[in-house]
Amino acid sequence: MAIGVHDLTPLLQVFDMRTSIRFYCDLLGFELINQSQPGDDFDWAALALHGVKLMLNTAYDEGERPGTPDPARVAAHADTILYFNCPDPDGAYQHLRSAGLDPQPPTVAYYGMRQLYVSDPDGYALCFQCPT
Repeated sequence: MAIGVHDLTPLLQVFDMRTSIRFYCDLLGFELINQSQPGDDFDWAALALHGVKLMLNTAYDEGERPGTPDPARVAAHADTILYFNCPDPDGAYQHLRSAGLDPQPPTVAYYGMRQLYVSDPDGYALCFQCPT
């Protein structure tokens, strides 16, 4: 018998919550649907966009965060990729460019998906894709 599941919500550890909220909400359009405490200073958040859910958690407890991200930790995030079904990767590309990012243009993978890759502020890769 299989375990009954209906959804999946990834949790990403982030260096700076405010920076991540700006990226995911202001740039990508996610909505902040829950947070660990009211106000602008919180260490956990739940986000949603068109049925896609994502949680963010600060990687360091209050008062323990170093002045800059640990390069080894950021590099380790490169092997995590979140794939989003996106009906228009070219439109997403234009949106990100107009917002000041400089991603590579979308390409078609050998398996027939048109894909746009971008990294979030913590080095997690995001792929916006659709079948060709």
